[in-house]
Amino acid sequence: MKSLFDSETHTEILNRIDNLSESSQREWGKMEVGQMLRHCQFPLKVALGKHTIKKPNFFMRLLYKGFKKSMYNDKLWKRNLPTAPGFKVEDKKDFKEEKDKLVALINDFHEERTKKTRDPHPAFGELTYDQWGQMQYKHLDHHLRQFGV
Repeated sequence: MKSLFDSETHTEILNRIDNLSESSQREWGKMEVGQMLRHCQFPLKVALGKHTIKKPNFFMRLLYKGFKKSMYNDKLWKRNLPTAPGFKVEDKKDFKEEKDKLVALINDFHEERTKKTRDPHPAFGELTYDQWGQMQYKHLDHHLRQFGV
């Protein structure tokens, strides 16, 4: 599995984002391209300690534990998976503004590639260094494929 901590993968993701435009159309799902760019910022903000999410209740922790490995393994996510409530973006977003913010967060995350430990993820608990980098890549890859880049 690729990792956003890897320099080649970091460059690949930035190039794919650069291939998006305001007129990019989704191949599945409900979000427009500006909404997707905003949505992709949330997991990066969580990883960087810039956004907090409510810790899940007991039932939800069990549910998250069941699909934790899918967050960083090589198997592609299915189309139209449900979005975590705190990461939903329903209002229209400015493409350029959201693209610039996402690129800045991707660069910030990549710059932290020497940071070997992080606080536990609020939903998934302890993650290794590799799992953090892989999870961020996988989420971005999923949504960039959603828009054909």
